Formats: sequence, structure tokens, C-alpha cells
Amino acid sequence: MNSGFFMVSSLKHQEVQSRFFDPSWLQMQQHVPMSFVWPKECVVDANEEFQAPMVDLGGFLRGDEEATHVAVKLIRKACSTHGFFQVFNHGVDHLLIAQAYEQMDAFFKLPIDRKVSIRKTPGSVWGYSGAHADRFSSKLPWKETLSFPFHDNNTLDPVVSTFFNSTLGQDFQQAGVVFQKYCESMKGLGMKLLELLALSLGVDRLHYKELFEDGCSVMRCNFYPSCQEPSLALGTGPHCDPTSLTILHQDQVGGLDVFADNTWQTVPPRARALVVNIGDTFTLLLKEQISGPLDTEISLG
Repeated sequence: MNSGFFMVSSLKHQEVQSRFFDPSWLQMQQHVPMSFVWPKECVVDANEEFQAPMVDLGGFLRGDEEATHVAVKLIRKACSTHGFFQVFNHGVDHLLIAQAYEQMDAFFKLPIDRKVSIRKTPGSVWGYSGAHADRFSSKLPWKETLSFPFHDNNTLDPVVSTFFNSTLGQDFQQAGVVFQKYCESMKGLGMKLLELLALSLGVDRLHYKELFEDGCSVMRCNFYPSCQEPSLALGTGPHCDPTSLTILHQDQVGGLDVFADNTWQTVPPRARALVVNIGDTFTLLLKEQISGPLDTEISLG
């Protein structure tokens, strides 16, 4: 044993020797292992609530021009300051979200040897990761993740279903079906959000949609086990998203903090709302486009 990790000597007929994050073992320890302890300046206690704009997408999705103008103004203001907003009436079925959580729970309850059998391989972003312990040795995040790709440019190849069938087998066939639908719904929402982002910048409504509609997305499921000393550890360290657009659903436990106005602020979970933030890639596009006042004329043609 080494800092809460155990040694695996045989896995899928390959001789390997790696360290893995085992929550069931870690939670039996009296103290958090040093490899999970973060510097005091990184572990913050955000007491102030982050006032992210709440954007109602219902009118926009129905084609209501006035409601679209309101949504565009809120999104433009958010993206000109911190890049975060929340959306509701977004069109993603809350029952589908609940089914996705059921499948997540089923996966993360698997024995550790089953989970690491589909661990991420070097250079890949797909598969299981336990605290990124295969890559780092200190300031490890107290979490498990399952990541898989999604693209919908080939309807004959449901890529998410194929991923689950090929890695976890028949037991997780239904998970593949659920997550395929979930990703399709989120991709549809993402394309609509790109329309609003384009309108907020005064460019053609389909400008960004045409750039991203054939692209590949990443679906990431995160699980944060209970921690015996939560004041010392972090589920996820401070970071910026390198991608263009992130759509996040929080369960009711919460824990998301945002650095805005030079302070860390908490984002409480809101029923049936999704947190949206622009990543580094879209931020660069935004900086290139913004050259006029914040009330730039928009066209809904």
C-alpha cells in the first residue's frame, strides 16, 4: 500500500504496476493521505453565493423574438464578465437526466478492479480515472471520473452505445442507450446556445453552429466520495476549461465554486437548471469579436 493506493499486478492479461484511487480503502483511513492534501491557499471556503444570470430559454426555443432579446442580453453580459450563466426551460428532459444519474451510480459502485479495467490509456481522454493517480503524485483531486466521446455525424454508429458495449459489456448496455440519448440532447442544447452566443456578439446566428456542429464532444461523469477531512482536500482543483462550451448538471449536494470579482463564490444547485460556461477556446473567439458597445444590435432572421 502507498498513500491510499493499491498495486495491481495483473490486469486484462497485461503485466502492469500502477497506483489507483480506491475510495473504499481511503475512507477507512483516519487521515487524508498527504498526496491528497492541498495548500491552504487553494482550499477555499466560499460563503458568498454566485449571482450567475438565470436565462429562460423557453421563449427562445419557441421562436419568441422578445424573449430571445432578453436571453441574448443576459448571456452577453455574463460572457463579458465571468463567462458563467445558468439556463432553465432548456428542453433537456429531467427524467433523462435522472436516468443518467442512475447509470452513473451503478458504474461508480462497481468493484475497483472492474472500473480500472477501462482506465484511460496514455494519450487518451476516454475511460475511467481515479484521482488522476496514474499521472500525478501530489495535490490529487478527491474524485473518480468516467469520460467518453460523443459525435453525431454518423447516425449508423451510436458512438456512446458502442463505447459502453465494447468496454463494459452486456451489463451496461442500457447505460449506453441512456447516455447516447443524454449526449444527443446536450449536443442539441449546445447548438442552440451557440446561436445565442452568436447573436450576443452581433454575428450571423449560425456562425458558430456551423463551426461546431460536426465536432466531437466529451461527456464526463464525476463522483466525489465522502472525505474524512474535507477542509484539506479538493474534489477538483482550481482550473479553467480549455474547451469551447461546458454544460454542467449538479446534483443536490453542490460544491461548485467560481472565481469571480476576485473572490471564490459558490454556485448552489438549482432544480432543473444547467450551469453553462464558456471555455478558453470560445473566450479567444469572443475577444476577437467584441469591438462594439454592450447593446450591439442583433438580428433574428
